[in-house]
Formats: sequence, C-alpha cells, structure tokens
Amino acid sequence: MSETATPREVFEKLHAGITSGEYAGLADLYAEDAVVEAVFEPLAPRRIEGQAAIRERFGMVRENVPFTLTGKNQVIRETDDPEVIVAEYDYEVYQKSTDSTFEVSNIQVLRVRDGLIVHSRDFHDHLGFIKARGGLSELVEKLQGE
Repeated sequence: MSETATPREVFEKLHAGITSGEYAGLADLYAEDAVVEAVFEPLAPRRIEGQAAIRERFGMVRENVPFTLTGKNQVIRETDDPEVIVAEYDYEVYQKSTDSTFEVSNIQVLRVRDGLIVHSRDFHDHLGFIKARGGLSELVEKLQGE
C-alpha cells in the first residue's frame, strides 16, 4: 500500500516540473475540482477551475515560455492546518531571446488533500515576467482597452 504524498512533497513535484520545463503531467497533481487563483495576474484569468482547465493552462504555458527557470531561496512553511503549506521561492529566469537573467519572487499557498492540490493561491511576479520579455507596452495597451 502506497502512502499519500504530503503537501510538501506535492509542491516539490510541482516546482521540479516547472523548473525542468516538464509541464505535461503537472495537471495530474491537481484534484478534478481544484481551484487555482493567480492573485496578481494582470490579463489572463485570475481563477482557473478544474483539472481540465489547469491542464489547458499548463499546455499554453509550455507552448509559450520564452525562458528557463531555476528555483532559488525556497522555504516551505507548514501551518496549523496539515493540508496547507506556504511556499516562498524565487526564480532565476534566463530570457533566451535577450540572453539575460533576472529574478522574480513567488509565494504559493497550497491546500493538498489525499495527495492532490485542491486549492492554490498563487502570488507570482507576473509584471516581472512581462517586463523581462519586453511586454509592458502591450500590457498597457490591453489594460487601456478594457
């Protein structure tokens, strides 16, 4: 009989998949009815519901990522709730097109039940990524059009 993965182990699998660029199976870490909230996302949906939508989002990211990520400064904090962890970490981002490197900070609050993420509240530096790929003008244009 296999043991259920802990919230820490699930986060570590998620983080390893993202930093290795292996996005294909990451949606399998989420429950069928999981919810992901990307709190600081300026344009894309801030709330993604269901494993199928999460799988679609990972597919879109995989097809459009113009950089590689290296995890740094990772701290995982356990909480009074055994299902919930808070992961703080930085990404060192290598921008392929400009041959430049920069750093972005991230916080994720994950609720993991029966070895699957049921809720994720993500605080990523989306503006840092947009700035790095030279997309600030495009962002302002899209925001003004709303």
